[in-house]
Amino acid sequence: MKISTRGRYAIREMVDLAQHGDNNYTPLKEIAERQDISEKYLESITKVLVREGLLIGKRGKNGGYKLSRDPYAYTVWDVLSILEADDLAPVACLEPDSEKCPRADKCPTVSMWKEWGHLTEEYFSSITIGQLADLPQPFFEGAYI
Repeated sequence: MKISTRGRYAIREMVDLAQHGDNNYTPLKEIAERQDISEKYLESITKVLVREGLLIGKRGKNGGYKLSRDPYAYTVWDVLSILEADDLAPVACLEPDSEKCPRADKCPTVSMWKEWGHLTEEYFSSITIGQLADLPQPFFEGAYI
């Protein structure tokens, strides 16, 4: 399992809005500049987040984006499961649309891979966007949430 750029940038965008949004609409250009992300690339990610109800968008003067709810109501898993839906399985045979492996019934490792997937989901579900927004910047390795 490898978290893509889309997943990582989506989390950064959500954290940025939690830190700087103050429940106001923030122009995508400002988020892109603060996060050093291409505005065009961020726009494609933002469309998904709006479509899935994690963000609210407003056009025109004073437009932009804001979180649709309190930052502590979102988990990292909420974001990743939307943007990485097909890539979060730890092995190919556990991907959502994969064909059933002919060895699944006798495979000695399948339960281990399932547990790893469960632990990953549990871990990312335990961290909220609000918690990440509250971390001292920069966040140093070895500190725990």
